[in-house]
Amino acid sequence: MKNNYLSFKTAYSIVFLFVLNTFHSAAQDYAVSAIPYHVFSADLAVQGTQDDRYSNLIQLPFNFEFYGISYNQLVVSTNGYIDFRSEMANGFSPFSFSQTIPNVNFPVKNSILGCYQDLNNANGEGTITYGFAGVAPYRKFVVLFDNNSLFACNAAKSTFQMILYETLNTIDIQLIDKQTCGSWGGGNSVTGLINSTGGAGISPPGRNTGNWTAFHEGWRFTKYDSSFTYLFAKCDDDADGLVSFNLNVVKNDLLPVEPGLVKLFPTEADAIALTNEIENLEYTNSTAFNELLYASMNGAVVKVQLRVLDCANDYDGDSVDTAFEDLNFDTNLANDDTDGDGIYNFIDNDDDGDMILTSYEYVFNRGIAAALDTDGDGIANYLDNDDDGDGVLTINEDYNNNNNPADDDSNGDSIPDYLQQTVALGVNQAQLQNSISLFPNPSTSFVQLANNSGSKIQSVAFYTAAGQLVKTISGAESQTISVAELASGLYFVKVNLEAGSRTYKFTKN
Repeated sequence: MKNNYLSFKTAYSIVFLFVLNTFHSAAQDYAVSAIPYHVFSADLAVQGTQDDRYSNLIQLPFNFEFYGISYNQLVVSTNGYIDFRSEMANGFSPFSFSQTIPNVNFPVKNSILGCYQDLNNANGEGTITYGFAGVAPYRKFVVLFDNNSLFACNAAKSTFQMILYETLNTIDIQLIDKQTCGSWGGGNSVTGLINSTGGAGISPPGRNTGNWTAFHEGWRFTKYDSSFTYLFAKCDDDADGLVSFNLNVVKNDLLPVEPGLVKLFPTEADAIALTNEIENLEYTNSTAFNELLYASMNGAVVKVQLRVLDCANDYDGDSVDTAFEDLNFDTNLANDDTDGDGIYNFIDNDDDGDMILTSYEYVFNRGIAAALDTDGDGIANYLDNDDDGDGVLTINEDYNNNNNPADDDSNGDSIPDYLQQTVALGVNQAQLQNSISLFPNPSTSFVQLANNSGSKIQSVAFYTAAGQLVKTISGAESQTISVAELASGLYFVKVNLEAGSRTYKFTKN
């Protein structure tokens, strides 16, 4: 089956236009989306066996922006969260709470709540460690809570990770095996983010304060940004940090219809005054590894970041050589985004957005020098969102709804359903997919949802091409949904039914 996601340049242009038109008016600071289960290692001790305490200050090797403020140090609470309030170091960490987030009365502030709960660190059974992964400027800081007992229920354990991404300022939380203790504090746990006042915060669906469990579950928190910087990332051929950039690539990406209207300048003042235009579009950066230029287009000034990378590094750890992730062969690694999630392929560990890690899909078939292509459609599995070509997207073959299609095996033959075209459940799900329709599509003001599946719709959610949730409604049986408030661009519409969830594409004019 032909890949259903956008072509690389088209996706990039849509995301760019969406950023210019929408991000500045976003009501939330962060969006949250499901990601594949992925565990990193961390072997540096954070804390011993003290209960309800904060750690010593931990220095980050890079600056990390959280709710608009840049930090280079933090503390870790033995109750399952990262706190950016340095004054809390070695102090008491609250263990009791009942509020959902956001809430100004929530006892913890300015924190990444990996899994905030009352953990019992006094019995010495579990560990809390931290570590670093990757290569600058895309390193990761990892905090791992491994097999920590829950207070009053020592037999119940909690294992989870928090991952902070350099440069991207993205946050991942991996709930590896989170159990519960309903006999203490109502079993309350919460995963999410909360700002310095408690007035802003976000939690994944079903993971706000309450009594819940989770297993092999991943969530990504991506911040909204009021500005846009075009990134041109290119491989270095001799390790000196200087390469020749073809600035025509920048012009074509920023304004594909009329690239001639884009002009490039060495400073922002020049871009505003339209002076000292860069005439030679085969431009070698004058500052090693990093340089900032400015583009003027139709009166708007856009930052253009030139970044030189050592492509011997695998920045996303997905086993694909970084140089091979320039899929459109235009020398810019930062305009290849197969799944349109706003994360470039060379730093994305799930290139096709199908909830299967690229490192699992990028395999070679019988020693032939070609990546595995299960359905023979000419698109390698790691870039294909329908790996078996059965008409059901891989993300929709997650029949047990745990955000992991790899563990769904309906016929028990040890081959996941998403790799088997003939699985009966897959055929039924294809029928389910086709029994939901959105029209008119494209549309400017409303969309009609028609449900002929026989399964009741529980909710409908609209996500941007960058994976940000912008609209949710409860139930929508054959009703008209207003989309007038949405900015123009591509959206993914997730329809949650009693029989499972289906995802569709929708274009707002």
